[in-house]
Amino acid sequence: MTSTEPDLFEVVNPATEEVIETVAMAGPAETDAAIARARAAFDSWRRVAPADRARLLRAFAAAVDADRENLAQLEVANAGHTVGNARWEAGNARDVIEYYAAAPERLFGRQIPVAGGIDVTFQEPLGVVGIIVPWNFPMPIAAWGFAPALAAGNTVVLKPAELTPLTALRLAELALQAGIPEGVFQVLPGRGPVVGERFVTHPDVRKVVFTGSTRVGKAVAAGCAAQVKPVTLELGGKSANIVFADADLMKAAATAPYAVFDNAGQDCCARSRILVQESVFDEFMALLEPAVLGVRVGDPRDEKTEMGPLISAAQRERVASYVPEQVAVQGLVPEGRGFWFPPTVLAPVDQSSPAFTEEIFGPVVAVVPFRDEEDALRIANRTEYGLSGSIWTRDLGRALRVARGVEAGNLSVNSHSSVRYSTPFGGFKQSGLGRELGPDALNAFTETKNVFISTEE
Repeated sequence: MTSTEPDLFEVVNPATEEVIETVAMAGPAETDAAIARARAAFDSWRRVAPADRARLLRAFAAAVDADRENLAQLEVANAGHTVGNARWEAGNARDVIEYYAAAPERLFGRQIPVAGGIDVTFQEPLGVVGIIVPWNFPMPIAAWGFAPALAAGNTVVLKPAELTPLTALRLAELALQAGIPEGVFQVLPGRGPVVGERFVTHPDVRKVVFTGSTRVGKAVAAGCAAQVKPVTLELGGKSANIVFADADLMKAAATAPYAVFDNAGQDCCARSRILVQESVFDEFMALLEPAVLGVRVGDPRDEKTEMGPLISAAQRERVASYVPEQVAVQGLVPEGRGFWFPPTVLAPVDQSSPAFTEEIFGPVVAVVPFRDEEDALRIANRTEYGLSGSIWTRDLGRALRVARGVEAGNLSVNSHSSVRYSTPFGGFKQSGLGRELGPDALNAFTETKNVFISTEE
């Protein structure tokens, strides 16, 4: 017998372990109804004049801007993000919506020279887009998906992660307040095997955007293949931070902890492998230790806190399973309740060990030496992932050679910046398919239509 009891999920503050809200999870019927509303709304939304659609998106961005502090505090409570990070994330969501507000009036086609007539192309919206958002960066990653999709004339049904639905629900409220029509942008809390699976199987969902683990991403891709349904996948990472002997070692060591411990290491771009040229390995490790011990772990509401808790007890157990009893450096965490795990450095590390090859998704970094450029590339590329990475050197030629040689989609030289809303973001190999952000993202939400017009009598 099927239970008629509502499926309720208790949302927990990971810093206090307190239940902060109970959210109803959508079932199959609610999911199909939301998709039907989105399908009905698509017919009118795609016909909204480009300038009017742009104005609505600018109004949406302004509504997010006015609500930034509220959104940030929701993320602090729901995801355990530090208040500084959460404010940046709310601002990023605003900026992404603002950026794509310019797109409706710039979805240019082409006029292609042909014999006997005129040939033109149009960028047509796909229809209903299903977006599945992870728990590690709930607010910005939601915007990375829905903003270009809406700008291109699609309608969106977005499923936030069960653990972190609060900011997505608030964004949906702000969209309606800004004048986005009913049914155009819906947020549907629910479980992956119910709502997410229905995005994959429902014939009226014309595209799926998934951010999460490579394991689940493969299942999403396989399911969509049955309908030849396009997907954008942003999956796992095991990124390398490569430090050459001629680098500014002090800066490289001082910034390395924040490249992996930001958001408690729950970041697919985390530089969780540090590769250091062997001639400066000991010097680098001596500089790294005080930088790691200086990371301030604590109450995410405190303005001075630099790292908060992990998202859940299960995630803490998973991270701990990768850490041996003996570690090179380990920081401190608060006592008492909360899903805390200390910043941890592993060295020496066997390059075949799970800690070096698997995505830990926690504040754990492994450090290994390398001999030369060839050796650094061999180690960096010996992974199924290819999302991000950093290269530290004062030699511009080396920086370009190594950047071209690393099999990853987003690289930084003498910095750890991977994501800008105006530039494309995505992975090589099993880190994903397609590109988000920047001008490239619009291609993922449109189809090219070719029209030939004969001019012959």
